[in-house]
Amino acid sequence: MISSPSTPAQPSIEALFTPADFQALALRDLSNATCVVFDVLRATTTLLTALAAGAESVTPAATVAEALALRRADPDVLLAGERDGVRITAAVSGGVDFDLGNSPREFTPHVVKGRRIVATTTNGTRALRACAGARHVLPASLRNISAVARWILLHPTPECLLVCSGTYEDAAYEDVVGAGALVRRLAAALPAATLLDSARLAEIIYGAALPNLSASLSTLARNGRRLAAMPELAPDVALCAAEDDLNVVGVMGRTGVIRRVEGF
Repeated sequence: MISSPSTPAQPSIEALFTPADFQALALRDLSNATCVVFDVLRATTTLLTALAAGAESVTPAATVAEALALRRADPDVLLAGERDGVRITAAVSGGVDFDLGNSPREFTPHVVKGRRIVATTTNGTRALRACAGARHVLPASLRNISAVARWILLHPTPECLLVCSGTYEDAAYEDVVGAGALVRRLAAALPAATLLDSARLAEIIYGAALPNLSASLSTLARNGRRLAAMPELAPDVALCAAEDDLNVVGVMGRTGVIRRVEGF
């Protein structure tokens, strides 16, 4: 069990399931909110893997054009990202092959240690950008879910919004599972927290998946089935389902750059 601080805040915890939900964040006052963004398969898992491997930072870009503009401003950055699940090539970008795709297995210390990364994905980076007005913005994955919970308990806010990136414009099963994993940990540490029905639904879905997260993600998740059918990407599913094998937290600053934080 994760221990709570001696005088913890008892926040409201809400889950947002689709891009329509996170796009509506622009109309909300997020100044007292912590937004936790899930793109379990695979954007948030991948960027956290990069930080754990020693990357200096990851900057999410909403579009390919924005990523290319950031590269022109800083030619030393690595470009990473996907469209339709595969690495962005010159044919997609209009002339530039990206250095990396969106597989966490690519982001090894040999490749990313000490490097600044600009990443754009179909949904995950858009979700991160949509949360820019929040007091705290954290990417999360199953791989670091307990570390995220500990950080939230040490940095309490009245609201905690669990933002599921989804698939295109739909909900994504794996992101709801990730959100539910965080609900379970926070609810255990903060028994007086207000769980909105959306948070309770996420926790129930996580509980159902828990006996075998890897099998659940590869069979019940649309993205998991797609990745499992691609031999070069199929191993990503099991890696993304490896609960709590990373002890790392990343926080997105006011400039939109995500860096690893210590001492949580």
